[in-house]
Amino acid sequence: MTNRTFAIIKPDAVKNNYVGKIYNHILDKGFKILSAKLIKMSKYQAEQFYFIHKDKPFYEELTNFMSSGRCMVLALQKENAVEYWREVIGATNPNEAEDGTIRQLYANSLGENAVHGSDSSENAVKEISFFFTESELI
Repeated sequence: MTNRTFAIIKPDAVKNNYVGKIYNHILDKGFKILSAKLIKMSKYQAEQFYFIHKDKPFYEELTNFMSSGRCMVLALQKENAVEYWREVIGATNPNEAEDGTIRQLYANSLGENAVHGSDSSENAVKEISFFFTESELI
């Protein structure tokens, strides 16, 4: 059980002006936003952040996409935050995502799927600390 998770509103969702709608979705689901930043990841940052996927065939496409435009990084808090956030965002492929999930509502495709969410408590800690200092989590 963790109380924190990490989220990214990806470049496709920012470009399509879905930040406010996704932000409201987060709040409506009972998450507390500890911190949020609008950033533009460098290619190097994207490569470091997604390093766990370095040997996968989608790595280059993913890091190019994530460094292609602005995104919003967020640290979220809620009981069972990692598991609940994964439910709220839906399946990676928006065509397989349940109705009302963020990806079903706002994703363009498997590659441009609107949001990122930590897949474990351990990764949530790493991902939050990649973008935020502890003093930024208020």
